[in-house]
Amino acid sequence: MFHDALAMADAIRQKEVSSLELVNDSIANIEKMNPKLNAVVSKQYEEAREKAKTLKDKGQPFLGVPFLLKDLGQNQAGQLSTSGSKLFANYRAQRSDYLVEVFESLGFIVLGRTNTPEFGFKNISDSRLHGAVNLPQDVTRNAGGSSGGSAAAVASGMVPIAGASDGGGSIRIPASFNGLIGLKPSRGRIPVGPDSYRGWQGASVNFALTKSVRDTQHLLYHTQRYQTESPFPLPRLSQSELFKEKWEKPLKIALLTASPIGGRVSDQAIAAATEAAKFLSDQGHEVTPLQAQPVDGVAAMKAYYIMNSVETAAMFDGIEASLGRLMAPDDMELMTWAIYQSGQTIPAKTYSHTLNVWDQFSAQMAHFHEEYDIVLTPTVADVAPKHGQFDLSEKLKDQLLHIGEVPMQEQQDLVWQMFADSLDWTPFTQQANLTGQPALSLPTYRRNDGLSIGVQLTAAKGREDVLLHLAKDFEDAGLLR
Repeated sequence: MFHDALAMADAIRQKEVSSLELVNDSIANIEKMNPKLNAVVSKQYEEAREKAKTLKDKGQPFLGVPFLLKDLGQNQAGQLSTSGSKLFANYRAQRSDYLVEVFESLGFIVLGRTNTPEFGFKNISDSRLHGAVNLPQDVTRNAGGSSGGSAAAVASGMVPIAGASDGGGSIRIPASFNGLIGLKPSRGRIPVGPDSYRGWQGASVNFALTKSVRDTQHLLYHTQRYQTESPFPLPRLSQSELFKEKWEKPLKIALLTASPIGGRVSDQAIAAATEAAKFLSDQGHEVTPLQAQPVDGVAAMKAYYIMNSVETAAMFDGIEASLGRLMAPDDMELMTWAIYQSGQTIPAKTYSHTLNVWDQFSAQMAHFHEEYDIVLTPTVADVAPKHGQFDLSEKLKDQLLHIGEVPMQEQQDLVWQMFADSLDWTPFTQQANLTGQPALSLPTYRRNDGLSIGVQLTAAKGREDVLLHLAKDFEDAGLLR
């Protein structure tokens, strides 16, 4: 009945429908569809109903709209927050994250939390604690990760919008698989804290998965903060910048369809990007196909894995201190154990050098955007994978279990092997996390069998306004499927 979340809020404001009615409808949809999809892993229905009953219109842009939080890094005081890990199966957050407080202040009614892989490490959602998330269009396939539960919930119509986060593509990958709009904002754009201010050295950013460009625009406008206590403060985008009706000049767009790490890209993914390029060219923009990558994709991923290893080891130091005991392989999934162990052997000087490499890649992309406004790529190399498609060999599993027994470089080689197949499937998203740039997945391409592949637009740091301007052009032309 409603085009998007803002349409719901307008209907509530005009008293055409109550928030309680919409909350009850969403609850009914979750109860009907979740046994098939496994998208929602914790529920707070009675709290949601009470908030809907007592809701007062104070001009909140998303007044009374049903909403789901991601069960990872979006803490709400008193509610479960498992991070997809059996270590935290019964953990309840002591306080709310600042972003969650902002979500609530915007009028959203939280119904529960969505499924995610353990600690968000994978591009599919299949935690040992909660199980796999099924793609609504084809339940033999995974909905993607790490915001797979949120994507399946929005794509299936449980809620019109849901919280998500992105540390290496975790918003954009499931957006592509599920036919949704997925914006990863610039580093420093969205509130952080109070428990974590530097998630994965700023690579991890929270936002949401949406179905309309205007929902995305308004949510970004109202959630952005110039946060002085943040390690990466970023000036706010003004209303005139973000909601500009017309662009003064044609944009220069670089088209890249080859994998930045040299893997296979499907014909459909290439077709998605080239069709989008033709549309942009027809709109008057200057599109230039490029062969050379702006940065060394393999080197960037190796630097990314170093960061991930060290940050995971630091995280488990805190967990061990909290639990009063050392971690063991049975405490976590094998992939998590391997990342954790690999972080134990990396010297501080190596980590310092790695972060400097990140800065150099960021500088390279800043210079690149002096010539090109946008980079256009497929979001992913193919449609949503089948369940079990990225399962590891028994030999590799044994090597990962004993990863602590080999030198640092061998450990990093094993981490690369561990992610190799899944990274080949989704090679385009991680660089924007490393460089801090905003990137947007748009659902412009659908195969004959109904499976989606998105296209990714990446802009210079702080330029979400350019991305959303182009997104509106695609939407107005009826090209968002």
